[in-house]
Amino acid sequence: MMSQDGLKFRAAAAAIEYLDDQRIIGVGTGSTVNHFIDLLGDFKSRLDGAVSSSEASTERLKKIGIPVIDLNSAGSIDLYVDGADEINPSLQLIKGGGGALTREKIVAAASRQFVCIADESKLVDVLGSFPLPVEVIPMSRSFVARELVRLGGQPEWRKDFVTDNGNDILDLHNLSIVDPPNMEKQINSIAGVVTVGLFASRPADVVLVGTACGLQKLT
Repeated sequence: MMSQDGLKFRAAAAAIEYLDDQRIIGVGTGSTVNHFIDLLGDFKSRLDGAVSSSEASTERLKKIGIPVIDLNSAGSIDLYVDGADEINPSLQLIKGGGGALTREKIVAAASRQFVCIADESKLVDVLGSFPLPVEVIPMSRSFVARELVRLGGQPEWRKDFVTDNGNDILDLHNLSIVDPPNMEKQINSIAGVVTVGLFASRPADVVLVGTACGLQKLT
């Protein structure tokens, strides 16, 4: 029986095939992406650099000798590879368990193709079992929390955690997200919200899933 880490590696290895002739790629954050970054070391001669979604991924990329490029300098990106905390059949995602949701959302939006890599435990019928992260300006935290309660969720402040942007995160529990695009718009419209970890208006284009029976590709 392959371990969960082995399933993550299976998905990450499959994403290498999407490199083609891109000189600059977008790289996400998380344990599955860490496998992808480690595998990139063998292909660094083909890359001019990578746009990173977090300080943690930036450090890992630099450690294997891949230059990290600012998105403002890179412009649009052909390929973005990132993980997810939950994935529904429409390839809409919950992301942000690691706290990098805002930068991840920016890089995804700037990319022509978003390839999501995950193990099979991340596949769900309806999003919301995983707490939905919401990045907020610190002074707005209590106000945003009250507004999120009105939407039917139970927000919990992620204490002793600050995002790479210097902000707080509220994790929204007990939601059944049957209309992800609408929920994304509603939460993003609350004053003080930087962004919500719902990737519905810009879902993944391809999901590569490591399963016990092999690789599953969802499009």
